[in-house]
Amino acid sequence: MDLINFRVGKKTISLQILDILLTERYEENLTDLPNDNPSFLGVKDYMGVPTPIFDLGIILNKRSSYETNQELVSMLKQREQDHKEWLVALEASIFNDVPFTKAKDPKQCAFGQWYYGFKTENDDLKALLSRFEEPHAKLHSLADKLLVMCAQGHKQEAIDTLTREKSTSFNKLMRLFESARDQIMLDHKPIIVFTTQDGQSPHIGLLVDKVEDNVHCDESDIKSLQEMTSIGFEIDAQTKKLMKGLVRMGKRHSVLIDPSAIFRPEHLQSYEPEETEEYGLF
Repeated sequence: MDLINFRVGKKTISLQILDILLTERYEENLTDLPNDNPSFLGVKDYMGVPTPIFDLGIILNKRSSYETNQELVSMLKQREQDHKEWLVALEASIFNDVPFTKAKDPKQCAFGQWYYGFKTENDDLKALLSRFEEPHAKLHSLADKLLVMCAQGHKQEAIDTLTREKSTSFNKLMRLFESARDQIMLDHKPIIVFTTQDGQSPHIGLLVDKVEDNVHCDESDIKSLQEMTSIGFEIDAQTKKLMKGLVRMGKRHSVLIDPSAIFRPEHLQSYEPEETEEYGLF
């Protein structure tokens, strides 16, 4: 069986090559139709056929990858602000003898707690985040160092050191926060996978984050839903309809998707909405 793997959030999903017509960049140029299904994005005219487009991130992860990325960007913006406030607090402590109560350990601030536990499959973001450790740790190490200087009567030396580190380590950290946010949004270039049931006409479109690779697998590499549920693995009704099984790929698995479980194209004969069960829209 020949498959193409796609990335959807942190999941890898697989579609049989014979189920795919083509892929194209998502340009947000869909026709909106009133509907309560949060995964339904709209309709795109393809080969003269009005084709419904679904966000696979919402179906599988209960939220779109765009929303996940926006949340990450907002978090990084707040963590940047935290460190601006951290520096202001240290300056107040040095100049005005105000007690310093912020985190001195780089692993104990809110950013550090997130940073040392965060995992990503994005190699560019991973490389960028690796550059945070040095300036972030150096900034936090200033607190004890400069406060000891002040306590020993070397206040001017502490001020000079702070001024120097503010223009180096601190500014470097601020630039990295901005670069990380830009990287997250620039890297998100979702695509629509147009699926087919007859090899000629479009069935539905699925929004995914990116194409990963194509693989060949044997039937023995696919773990059926029956095998998983028999050992106590719980799967909700909607996911059961969508999943054909799990494909073993070395040490990891991908989710084998059956696009026909999401929508029947004959329901889209006009733009008159009517409800169908599960993922059906019209």
